[in-house]
Amino acid sequence: MDEKLTPDVCVIGAGSGGLTVAAFCAMLGAPVVLVERGLMGGDCLNAGCVPSKALIAAARAADMVHEAPAFGIGSGRSKVNVEHVREHIRETIATIAPNDSEARFAALGVRVIRGEAAFRDPSTVEVGTTTIAARRFVIATGSRPFIPAIPGLDGVPYLTNESVFELGELPRHLAVIGAGPVGLEIAQSWRRLGAEVTVLERDRMLASEDPEMVRPVRDALVEDGIALHEGAEVFRVEGEAGALRLHVRRGEEEGLLEASHLLVAVGRQPALDALALDKAGITHSARGVTVDRGLRTTNRRVYAIGDASGAPQFTHVAGWHGSLVAQNILFRRPVRTDRTPVPRVVFTDPELAHVGQTEAEARASDARTRVLRWPFSENDRAVAMRRTRGHVKLVIGRKGRLLGCTITGHEAGELIAPFVLAVSKSMTVQDLAGMVLPYPTLAEIGKRAAGTYFQSSIGNPWIGRIVRLLRRFG
Repeated sequence: MDEKLTPDVCVIGAGSGGLTVAAFCAMLGAPVVLVERGLMGGDCLNAGCVPSKALIAAARAADMVHEAPAFGIGSGRSKVNVEHVREHIRETIATIAPNDSEARFAALGVRVIRGEAAFRDPSTVEVGTTTIAARRFVIATGSRPFIPAIPGLDGVPYLTNESVFELGELPRHLAVIGAGPVGLEIAQSWRRLGAEVTVLERDRMLASEDPEMVRPVRDALVEDGIALHEGAEVFRVEGEAGALRLHVRRGEEEGLLEASHLLVAVGRQPALDALALDKAGITHSARGVTVDRGLRTTNRRVYAIGDASGAPQFTHVAGWHGSLVAQNILFRRPVRTDRTPVPRVVFTDPELAHVGQTEAEARASDARTRVLRWPFSENDRAVAMRRTRGHVKLVIGRKGRLLGCTITGHEAGELIAPFVLAVSKSMTVQDLAGMVLPYPTLAEIGKRAAGTYFQSSIGNPWIGRIVRLLRRFG
């Protein structure tokens, strides 16, 4: 039987952004319909952030066994049971899944409909035999792996982030196309679990990051035994399961790489194909739905958030977008997404975390930009942990204002947090250097970097004269 629903809000997509909107609106009494064609929790829970961090945790556990003798702890060769690793990943997802479940959202008063949503006109969405005429719509359909047009790729088995976590065997030789965060995190994890790994990147690894800060990550990957080829393009793939052949071009040279498994990790694209956006008067492109700074589309009844909007493809961005849009729908609170610094983290070992402007970006607008650094090797806690690779880099503007921060090193993703606040609140190096932090902690690294701002004052002759003058008064 056909059904027509008229909620205040219809959310399309039950990932981080969509769930945030649905929960926020429902808890404040607004009628909400949530449409999801796949798994509740979206890519992050089922094929992204959560399983990848579970895999990384397993790989680090294996690496700790390898490092144990350096701490005086006897250990044998680590034994990896890939099936148990896969169970660890599944258990991690299952533990978190109830927070995103249909049952939880139904309990909040959200009507959850499973199926493919498509716009029928500017004010109506259809899901099977159900028609939804909502006051406001939110497109939160996320993204999917981008598959490059490499000849032969469609004729061989390959992995993406949506399938690699289901591997029940150790790859003999994993070839990875793409040296972005996803490709490198997975590559390092499988290498530490015992697989031979080769990474192929047509540009340079982590091309959007500061080359200085990428260097320690590159060194660690090579030390782990990963064969890393930058400036290398795969121009043809052939073979069969367990026996793949990748034809690679690097400059004027061509070569052949044989591998048992292939991971394609060259980026993601918005998942918009089935929505019939043109029928709703919604402008869009390959980058995502066109939105203004308030996340509204060209159809004023419709918002787009997270990956679907062409925004940086991070779960925390989608969740942030969701909270902003929910507040705008319920309270007409203005939305601005162009003034808030968004952090990012590459979860390799060492990690790389960044917020604000890079050195290059800052110097492009002000040549007087200063850069402050402090190495992990000069931090007592890092020395005790034998985690001394990397450093903190602060980008400082006029009057000592913190413009940006990049950290490469152990737990960089955790250490970036105070700098996110500092950049967003226009704090200065004086604020950072004046903090009292517990000793010994890794957090002291950032404070010590800030403290170097004042070293130039020590050699100022006027400072010495002032000190000598004050000494006369006892």
